[in-house]
Amino acid sequence: MTKLAGKVAIVTGSSGGIGQGIAERLAQDGASVVIDYHTHPQGAEETLSVVESAGSKGLIVQADLSVVSDIQKLVSATIDHFGKVDVLVNNAGMDGKNKDFWDLTEADFDAVINLNLKGTFFATQMVVKHFIDTKRAGKIINISSVHEELPFPHFAPYCVSKGGIKMMMRDLAIELGPLGITINNIAPGAIETPINTALLNDPEKLSALLKNIPLGRLGKPSDIAPLVSFLASSDADYMTGTTFFVDGGLLWNYHEQ
Repeated sequence: MTKLAGKVAIVTGSSGGIGQGIAERLAQDGASVVIDYHTHPQGAEETLSVVESAGSKGLIVQADLSVVSDIQKLVSATIDHFGKVDVLVNNAGMDGKNKDFWDLTEADFDAVINLNLKGTFFATQMVVKHFIDTKRAGKIINISSVHEELPFPHFAPYCVSKGGIKMMMRDLAIELGPLGITINNIAPGAIETPINTALLNDPEKLSALLKNIPLGRLGKPSDIAPLVSFLASSDADYMTGTTFFVDGGLLWNYHEQ
């Protein structure tokens, strides 16, 4: 498939997990992919290998998405190398520490908000400026979470960050629509990635979670990536301001054990 042929996509946090799966799928569908990593260069190299094996071009850029100057470096490096950006996938994020609300520190809060919300905000802003400067339409796709809607006790900053991304997306859909720029969220549920290694190795916790998922299994990056590719394509030109839940039915069936 080459439905994204000629397109250039930035995928933040693409050195592993969901981001790596997204980069692979976009490459398979014909896009050139900019691979962003913060602290895992080996994973970025693995993603580049996957992208190139799919017959597409890739570029690795080291950038901490919680730092605005690093975001500028990422976008500038993309434009310098490929001449443009067509698609931004805001995937980089962290879930923060499992802590009671009253024990959270300013540093705990800042770490999560600066990466998940501020990073998504300013990466979007810089790519939108590029779309405006080049007088082109474009696509913004945020990897949010079911926790933009679903409370998650002991992870308050994470829920705050994802709730913020939900409202940012809705607001920008209206503001950017007249410019031909679409923005949508994808909200994964429980996905089988390295970040969930502890859960995968805890049979009791895993069993309790699976009871909350009507489809009876964890998701995989390959469950997320095809939707990203669809939203990045011209097939989704009339879709904006929407969250797409990819959670096996978790959201409407979840209850604390």
